[in-house]
Amino acid sequence: MPQPVQDPPGGRRAVAVWSIGVAVYFVAVIFRTSLGVAGLDAADRFHVNASALATFSLLQLLVYAGMQIPVGLMVDRLGTKKVLTLGAVLFTVGQLGFALSPSYGMALAARALLGCGDAMTFISVLRLGTRWFPARRAPLMAQLAGLVGMAGNLVSTLVLAPVLHGVGWTAAFAGSAVAGVVVLVPLVLFLRDHPEGHGPAPVQRGSGGSGDSGGSGGSGGFVRRQIRESWAEPGTRLGLWVHFTTQFPAMVFLLLWGMPFLVEAQGLSRTTAGGLLTLVVASNMALGLVYGQVVGRRQSARIPLALGTVGLTALLWAAVLVYPGDRAPMWLLIALCLVLGSCGPASMIGFDFARPANPPQRQGTASGITNMGGFIASMTTLLTMGVLLDATGDNYRIAFSTVFVLEALGVSQILRLRRRALAREAEPERAPRARPLPDAAGREGP
Repeated sequence: MPQPVQDPPGGRRAVAVWSIGVAVYFVAVIFRTSLGVAGLDAADRFHVNASALATFSLLQLLVYAGMQIPVGLMVDRLGTKKVLTLGAVLFTVGQLGFALSPSYGMALAARALLGCGDAMTFISVLRLGTRWFPARRAPLMAQLAGLVGMAGNLVSTLVLAPVLHGVGWTAAFAGSAVAGVVVLVPLVLFLRDHPEGHGPAPVQRGSGGSGDSGGSGGSGGFVRRQIRESWAEPGTRLGLWVHFTTQFPAMVFLLLWGMPFLVEAQGLSRTTAGGLLTLVVASNMALGLVYGQVVGRRQSARIPLALGTVGLTALLWAAVLVYPGDRAPMWLLIALCLVLGSCGPASMIGFDFARPANPPQRQGTASGITNMGGFIASMTTLLTMGVLLDATGDNYRIAFSTVFVLEALGVSQILRLRRRALAREAEPERAPRARPLPDAAGREGP
């Protein structure tokens, strides 16, 4: 009798290799979120209004979201190491360029380059987790990767902000770019795509039953087939909408508008506002472990956790906006920040729908489609808030109300897709990958 395909072994070497990839993602998040603590400084440096300021983050997220499917295809085709290496080079050059940019236009180009490199990190780290660890560990490894990313956000808030105000714009951003070089060295020297004996199945090319017909070539057929077959799975689409609906409120708050809202609308000092942003990150890190454990043990908890997070976020967001008087009390702002910390862990649940819906050779593409969701929502909200702030004379209550529109859209799609996705996942031939049991883990990360 032939031996069944075994789970990846895990162990110390897996942790070491995975840690290299996560370190690259950690630095990418520091660079991504650095503008969140420097928004007011950027407005002064480049002499721009709220809409133009929002364009920095909007362009960065536009590039990030637009790159997700191409990056997923690259990971499936080229492997993790090549994609991560290219990403690290691009986001390091982008951060250095942002430090040295003398004009608004050049700074925009630098943020676009940074977003391109940043886009290559998270999907690669997800792939490392499935290639090096048993499938039953996949939800926890994904949450741990998100937790480390939030630690990068914490560094932006606690370290970069005071350094920026101490040594100035150029020195702070150029100095931070050194971190990109530091993580690039072990990435090139030591990272491996998978343990020996657990490599992916060869990519099928040419004219086969599952391939595209016509003379467009193997590469074009591969791309179209990967996207078409991934999107055809209800689990992939449900994953996208879960990510879309849960992630963006915290992303918008941390990436750009949280600091101006707390300082200008709520009358807090920058120090106090920075403390509240730190609270969002700390809450995210703590809840990431909880969500990962819960989802890893009870797959049925995925939808309740996602919808519960959306509902609680909307409730606290509304309470702050409609509170009588000009400013909400500190206890309510603290409660909002604690709840916003759950948005990141909840968004990771989207990957736990896309993962069992797709075979290993489509994991990168499916993850890329899923990861687009939250960043499309964040991009839309960042731009809308900036336009409304300019149009209403900085009325944050009106601008911040746009969050409810996107949440309602996302919830409607989750409710529409959930039964089809769960029914498809429970089909006999899919059940082993839908439930992370050791005897079926080989399909998840061969």
